[in-house]
Amino acid sequence: MTTHSINMQPHDIPLLEYDASRTAHLEPQHMIDRSKTPAGLPERCVMTFFAQVIADVCADAPVLSSLGSELGAHPVYQLDHDGQQIAVIHAGLGAPLSAALLEELIALGCRKFVACGGAGVLDSSIPVGHVVVPTSAVRDEGTSYHYLPPGREVAPSAAGVAAIEATLTANDIPYLTGKTWTTDAIYRETPAKIARRRGEGCLTVEMEAAAFFAVAQFREVTFAQLLYGGDDVGGDTWDHRGWVAQTSTREKLFWLAVESAVRL
Repeated sequence: MTTHSINMQPHDIPLLEYDASRTAHLEPQHMIDRSKTPAGLPERCVMTFFAQVIADVCADAPVLSSLGSELGAHPVYQLDHDGQQIAVIHAGLGAPLSAALLEELIALGCRKFVACGGAGVLDSSIPVGHVVVPTSAVRDEGTSYHYLPPGREVAPSAAGVAAIEATLTANDIPYLTGKTWTTDAIYRETPAKIARRRGEGCLTVEMEAAAFFAVAQFREVTFAQLLYGGDDVGGDTWDHRGWVAQTSTREKLFWLAVESAVRL
């Protein structure tokens, strides 16, 4: 019988039983069909949550590969921008799926990532569409705890944040930097939790950033993220603010992500 060394410490809360082993029983490369992507993917990749932007921008773009889940196919498109090939994919939804897609993109050769999406705002003064660059994420989800030891926050790559800030400055785009709150449960953003996260400096709330940043640190790749202010969860009552209808904002944010990826 084969015995395995156990690196994790037992804990009453299973999520806190971090295992530092670099090898898992199922690795992302096990899910990759190399015959479908023989040359691998470009070094740079933009992961976006904007399905309509992908449909418009990538309508005539070549498909380099296709990842899969029970939701169906997740095509990886190629865009050429300023002489660089950029892989583009929908980022999924929620930390587990988004992290799994990131893992498989890394296995296929991507090394420099910029993600773009929307987020709820905890500060009602942040307008709809205003750009926010996360400099850390509060780890109130589960995925990140399988990649890094337990801790309150996780940071994106400094080089990625610098590339995003340089792009925003070059395009005269006003933006904020600060913490984001990553949660698995959008219907459990209670007033007390919102107040606590706002008190510790969180500007936004979303579902993926902490997992993205943790996977990137574990796999030693570059990753940073652009967000735009969406619905308001910081007021006395929730306000949708029509945030999903910000078509021009979403496309502009996507191209800022592409430009930022080129800078990496």
